[in-house]
Amino acid sequence: MEAGGSRVSGVPAVVTESTFSQSYREYLENEGILDVRYRAQKLDDGMVALPVLDEKFNLSVEEKLLEMIAPGSSCSRTLISNPVLSKRGSIQSPAKKLRMDLCKLLGNAGVIWTRDLERDLPHSWQQHGDLIVLQEGCFCNSVWKQLGDELWTSVACSLGVKRLAKQGPVLNDGVRSPNTTLLLGDNSWVEHVDNGIRYTFDLTKCMFSAGNIIEKQRVASLRCSEEIVVDLYAGIGYFTLPYLVHAGAAFVHACEWNPHAVIALRRNLELNKVSHKCQIHEGDNRQLLLHDLADRVNLGLIPTSEAAYHVACRVLKKNTGGILHIHHNVDSFLRKHKDGNENLAPQDPGSSRKVFWRKWAESAEMKIRSFLQEMHNIPWQTSIMRIERIKSYAPHVDHVVLDLDCRPLT
Repeated sequence: MEAGGSRVSGVPAVVTESTFSQSYREYLENEGILDVRYRAQKLDDGMVALPVLDEKFNLSVEEKLLEMIAPGSSCSRTLISNPVLSKRGSIQSPAKKLRMDLCKLLGNAGVIWTRDLERDLPHSWQQHGDLIVLQEGCFCNSVWKQLGDELWTSVACSLGVKRLAKQGPVLNDGVRSPNTTLLLGDNSWVEHVDNGIRYTFDLTKCMFSAGNIIEKQRVASLRCSEEIVVDLYAGIGYFTLPYLVHAGAAFVHACEWNPHAVIALRRNLELNKVSHKCQIHEGDNRQLLLHDLADRVNLGLIPTSEAAYHVACRVLKKNTGGILHIHHNVDSFLRKHKDGNENLAPQDPGSSRKVFWRKWAESAEMKIRSFLQEMHNIPWQTSIMRIERIKSYAPHVDHVVLDLDCRPLT
C-alpha cells in the first residue's frame, strides 16, 4: 500500500543474486535510482529484488552493474506485486500527505493532476491549536472551487486539524486589521502560548506577529520591578504581557485603538492573572491625558511610531526621565545619486544596513531631545543604548528597535 492508502499494482525492481545485492543497493542508492520508499524483497530462489525508479533505470545502468559494480552477477527486471513500505517511505510529511490526499480527491472527481495544481498548494502555514491559517497565494486555481466544502474538509483532515482559515494582505485601515477568512469551522478565536504567556484572539480581527518572539523574550528579561510602563501600541498585549508577567513591572498603562484588540487584551490580562496591574486606555493615544509618570515607554508600531514621539515625551517622568523602546521599519536600499555614486557605499552589505539603522536612530534621537527640551524648558540628555534588528520586513527593509535613554540635565 502507498502511504496515502492507494494500492500499487506493482513496483519496478531489479533482480540479482543475494551475494551481489549489497553492491547493487549501494550503487543504485548513490545514483538516486533506488526507490527508497519500498523494502527490498527476498525471492524464493535465493534472489533479491531491489525496487528502482523506472524512469531512471536504463540499459546503461544495467551494463554498469554487470560489468563494473558486480562482475559475474545476473541482472533482470521484474515487478514487486506486493510492495512493503520502508521505514523511510512510511514517514510522511504533512505537505506530502496533503498532496497525495488532494491528488486522490481530484482523481475521484475526474480532474487530472497538473504541475499548476502542484504549485498552487500551500507549502507553509501557521497553526494555533486545532486551527491552521493558510498563507495567501494558495488554492487560487478555479479547479478547487468545483470541490466546494469537501476541499476544506479534506485539507483539514490531511493536516490533522478541525478548523481552517486563509490569510490575505493586511488591510490598510489604520489599525492593520488582518484580511483573514475562516474556511472551516464556526469560531475564529484561538489561543497561542508564547514564552509561557497565553494569548487569545480572534484571528479574523486581530494580528499576531510570531516574528517578534526575540524582542518579546528580551522585554521579558528586563528588570522592571518598581517601574511604571506605558505601552502606546498595546495590541492584544504583545509587549504589555511580557512586562507584567516576566519583567515584573509595577504597573502598565496599555493604549490601543482597535476595539477588537482591546477585547482580546482584556481577556489576555485575565488569562495571565495580571489585570489588576494594568489599565487599558482605549482610543487614539495622541489624546492620552497621562503625563509625568512613566519610567519606560514602549512604541511598538511599524512601519513607524513617530506620530507618538511627543506623547512618549509627555508621559516620561519629568524629573528623572526614562527609557524609550522605539520600533521602526528602516529602508536600507542603496540608491544612486545623479552623479552615479551610492548615497552610502560600505562594501559589506551587513555593515551598510547598520549604517542606515544608525542614521535613522540619530534622527529619532534628535527629534525626541528637541521635544523634551521644548516641553520642559530645560536641557535633556539622550543617548542611544541599543539598536537591534528584529526581522526583515521586506527586501531592503529592516524592522529595528531603538533603546533610547532620556534624562533631564538638572
